[in-house]
Amino acid sequence: MLDSNTLQTVLGYCRSLVEKRLGFNCKRPTVAAIYNYHQTEIGLNTSGQPTAKQFEAIKNKGVEVVINLAPSSAENSLQDEQKLVESMSMFYVHIPVDFRNPREEDFSQFVAILEQYSYPSLWIHCAANMRVSAFLYRYRVQILKHKESDAIRDLYHIWKPFGVWRRFLEM
Repeated sequence: MLDSNTLQTVLGYCRSLVEKRLGFNCKRPTVAAIYNYHQTEIGLNTSGQPTAKQFEAIKNKGVEVVINLAPSSAENSLQDEQKLVESMSMFYVHIPVDFRNPREEDFSQFVAILEQYSYPSLWIHCAANMRVSAFLYRYRVQILKHKESDAIRDLYHIWKPFGVWRRFLEM
């Protein structure tokens, strides 16, 4: 059985698919309205897939680097997201993580990028903020050596990982 945050995340993702297919978007172009937006305890901004207009709000927040962990094939992805982000003078990093098979190579690349930039200038997203929250949990516990009890609050705010993701977190 899914916990309530995981269920909310999954239902929100389904809503984003319906909105994309119908060409209907009731989301305001603000940071707070971005699907599954969450500012972590360490000051990182994370979310599910922002809309094109919401990327303008991200830029206005002072973000300089956008990291996308969702594959381009994700149902709710933006076509030409890299071009859109770079047209706003932000740097774009794409680490396409297969939801069914998160890899150590993906995590290593993620860590290398995080170590290059300061947190307030970063925005990290994927399709639903599930990949991102799991990667950040591991980063905080394994790399930054934060207490698990602190790092898990941000993770559980989005979802409680299961299956391959539970194993990925234990690596």
